[in-house]
Amino acid sequence: MLGASGVPNKRSAAKREKQEAVARGQEKYRAMSPAEFFSRYKELAGFSNPTRAVYQTIRELVENALDATDTHGILPVIRVVVEPARGVEGENRYTITVEDNGIGVPPTVMADAFGRVLYSSKYVIRQTRGMFGLGVKAAVIYGQQTAGQPVTVISAMEDSDYVYMKKLFIDINENKPRIVEEGQWRKRGRWHGTRVSITIEGDWRRARSRVIEYIKRTAIVAPYAEIHLVTPEGDVYIFPRMTRKMPKPPREAKPHPHGVNLEQFKMILQSTRARTLKEVLVTEFQSVGEKSAVNFLREAGVSPDLNPKTLLRREYRDVLVRLVDKLRSYKGFRAPRSDYLSPIGADLIEIGLRRMFRPEFTAAVTRPARSYMGHPFIVEVGIAYGGSIPPREEPLLLRYANKIPLLYGEREDVAYKVVSSVNWKNYYVEFPAPLVVLVHIASTRIPYKEAGKESIGDVPEIESEIRAGVWEVARKLRIFLSRKRREAEIRRKIITLAKYIPEVARSLAMLGKPPEKWSPPKPEEEKMLIEALVRLVARYIELPETHDGGEDPVEIVKKIIAEVETK
Repeated sequence: MLGASGVPNKRSAAKREKQEAVARGQEKYRAMSPAEFFSRYKELAGFSNPTRAVYQTIRELVENALDATDTHGILPVIRVVVEPARGVEGENRYTITVEDNGIGVPPTVMADAFGRVLYSSKYVIRQTRGMFGLGVKAAVIYGQQTAGQPVTVISAMEDSDYVYMKKLFIDINENKPRIVEEGQWRKRGRWHGTRVSITIEGDWRRARSRVIEYIKRTAIVAPYAEIHLVTPEGDVYIFPRMTRKMPKPPREAKPHPHGVNLEQFKMILQSTRARTLKEVLVTEFQSVGEKSAVNFLREAGVSPDLNPKTLLRREYRDVLVRLVDKLRSYKGFRAPRSDYLSPIGADLIEIGLRRMFRPEFTAAVTRPARSYMGHPFIVEVGIAYGGSIPPREEPLLLRYANKIPLLYGEREDVAYKVVSSVNWKNYYVEFPAPLVVLVHIASTRIPYKEAGKESIGDVPEIESEIRAGVWEVARKLRIFLSRKRREAEIRRKIITLAKYIPEVARSLAMLGKPPEKWSPPKPEEEKMLIEALVRLVARYIELPETHDGGEDPVEIVKKIIAEVETK
C-alpha cells in the first residue's frame, strides 16, 4: 500500500505482517461427522487390525441377528458364512454374510439403519446386546475403506409381502447412506428376517480360532438358538437347538432418579407434558410415587407445584444443578426395578455348559437384582467340572455381558479379578483342574472400559455380586467333590472285601456238605452264593449321594468282582 508520496506505508505493512503472523499461529477449526471420526479412529470400535476386524464384523452382525430374534420372542436360526470375496482386487478380502429369521428391517429405515452412524433403535433404556448404534456401521466403514465394496442388505418383515434389497456406502463427510443399487420383489415363501453381507480386508487364518470360539460361546448361553458357521475352507459347524425355552425378552424402562445427569434431566424437562415438578418425577421416572416425590421436593426446598419449564430459565440454573445432585443421592426412592432385565436363567446356563463340555458336574445361579448409579443389573454364574474339560492351570473363564461373549481383554475384566482371587483349594480343587467358570452380567447399562465392549470395569457393586455368585456355585462344587472323595474312599475299602467274594462263595459251597461229598461247586450254586454275598456286602455300603444320583452299591460290587476275575 502506497502513501500520498508514493512510498509504501510502513504502518500498514506492519499491521498486515502482524495479522499474517497471528493467522499462522491460529488453529484451524472444522466440524467432523461421526462417520468420519470412526473412519479415522476405527480401533475404538474394535477394528484395530485385520485379524480383529474379521472377529468384530462377525460379532456385530451376530449380535444384531440375536437382538432381532430372541428379544422379540422368535427362536433364532442364525447362519454365518465367511468366504473369499469374488471379483474384488487385493489379497485377504473376505465376504462375511449373516442371516437371521428375525423381525426384519422396515424398508423406510433400512438405509439409515446400515448407513448412518449413531442411528439406532437402541437409544432407549433397555437391555440390548449393542449400545452405541455404531457396531455394524463401523464394519461397513471398515469394509468400504479396505475393500471398496458396498454393504448388501436384504430384509423382509413378517407381515410384508415383499423382500427389499439395498446396496449402499456410507458418505463419510455427510454421515448419511449413499445407495448404489436397490430393489424389491414378492416373497415366494414365508421367510422373514435380514441378510447382511460385508466385504472386508481380514486375516482369516489368525482370526479363525477366535471366530469359532465366539460362536461356541454364543451357543452356550443361547441353547435355544440354531447356529450355523461356514468357513472359507468349507468347514461347517452346526450347533443345533437344545431347548425351546427362551429367556423373557427385555422391556424398555424409564430412567431411575439415581442414574440421571444434568443434561438428561434438562431433556426430560424440555419434552415432558407434565404441568408440575411432582408430576414430572412420578410420570417420567421409575420407582417414584407421589408420596416420595413430594417428600423429596420438600427436602430439596423446591415446590412440588412448580412448572417444570421454569427450571430451564437461566436464573434457575443453580436450583436445577442442586436438584439433580439431590436426585442422585436421595435415599427415599425405591431401588431400580429389575423386571425390565432379561437374565439367561440358571437352567439354560446349565444346558449350555453340559452341551459344550459334557462335564461331571454343573451348577448355576441367578443372583438377586442390584443396582449401581441408578442402573439395575443381575449377575449370573455357572460352573462346570470334569468330563471332557481339559485340565488347566487356572479356571477357563467364560465372560458375558447382556449375553455377548467377551473374548478380548480378559485380564482387565472385573470377572477375572474375582475368579483369580478365589482360593480354590478351599473347594477341593487342585490345579491343573478341569474347571470352567461362567460369569454373565445383564443390565440396561454395562460399564464397559472401552467402545470395543470387551472388558467390564471395576464397579464395586458388580464385583461384590460376582464374588457372591462364584462363592455360591463353588460351595456346590465342594459338596460334589467331597462326596466324590468319600465315595472313592469307600470304593477302596470294598475292593478288599469284594475281591474275595468268589473264593468265599466256593468255600461255603464245599463247607455246606459232608467231607465225603466235597467237590467243586456247580456253576449255578456258585452264582447263587456270589449273589447272596454281593447283597450282604452292598447292604453295609453307604455311598454318599452324588450330583447324578450315585450308583447302585450292588452294581459297584459286581463291577469290582468282574475286574478282579479278569486280572
